[in-house]
Amino acid sequence: MRTTVTVDKDVEQMLRSAMHQTRRSFKATLNDALRAGLAGRPVQGRRTRFLIKARPMGLRPGIDPASLNKLADDLETDAVMAKARRTGHE
Repeated sequence: MRTTVTVDKDVEQMLRSAMHQTRRSFKATLNDALRAGLAGRPVQGRRTRFLIKARPMGLRPGIDPASLNKLADDLETDAVMAKARRTGHE
């Protein structure tokens, strides 16, 4: 059936979000939402599993992984001191 429907702004946003998440058309998304709502069940999106392909990066020779926190602290201290010098609060 072909018809014209006026939806509220919040419903439009939900439809657009569902379209984006499921990568489906407006028609398919609206029909699924209506079916789910009229049947009293939640809408099930077709989600693909998010996978991360890990690979060993290794560290450069001479870098001690145990002292990386110290490096981060030193960099943060340097940034705070540089900001203090720029603002004149040294």
